[in-house]
Amino acid sequence: MCAPEFLFDGPPGAALTVALAHGAGAPMDSEFMAAFADGLAERGLRVARFEFPYMADRRRTGGKRPPDRAPVLMECWRAVIERLGPENLVIGGKSLGGRMATMVAAELENEGAPVLGLVSLGYPFHAAGRPQTPRIDHLKALKTPALILQGSRDPFGGPDAVSGYGLAPAVRVHWLADGDHGFRPRKRSGRTERQNLDEALAAIVDFVGGL
Repeated sequence: MCAPEFLFDGPPGAALTVALAHGAGAPMDSEFMAAFADGLAERGLRVARFEFPYMADRRRTGGKRPPDRAPVLMECWRAVIERLGPENLVIGGKSLGGRMATMVAAELENEGAPVLGLVSLGYPFHAAGRPQTPRIDHLKALKTPALILQGSRDPFGGPDAVSGYGLAPAVRVHWLADGDHGFRPRKRSGRTERQNLDEALAAIVDFVGGL
């Protein structure tokens, strides 16, 4: 049973909440997650972060428990959505957390209770080096508006592979120049991590403003 504890940022009276889940290996208060939560809060959005059971257990015990199986992660997302309410809620997160959010959103569509939108911070379209076996079946029919922020050098899905996947019209991919899975560019690119972060935050604000 998942009973998520939230870490809130931003104005409590905001009309819209963005719920963000962490990736497979780092907690909800990692530098990456904090940068997005703080940045969105500074731009007037309310952000709710939470941890899946395995990550909460890591925090409590100091151990290295592996990620929970997908049904557990999706059950946890459902608990989050029930607590926050789907009507004015955008869900998403980093890598694994964002992927699970899209899968839950697809189920909720079929149940007639969709969330307002989706934001993925680096989507794991496929395992590293295996673009021929993508994890995208649900993204081909998704109706919930979705924004996927993706580094152009992401080993889990770059432009060449993703352009041929036939994603649903509701899914928009925003490419961050020379970014890796954490949106970091190489020095020789002339691009900075701060530039990619600011571009990603601006894209999210623009996206949610149109919902």
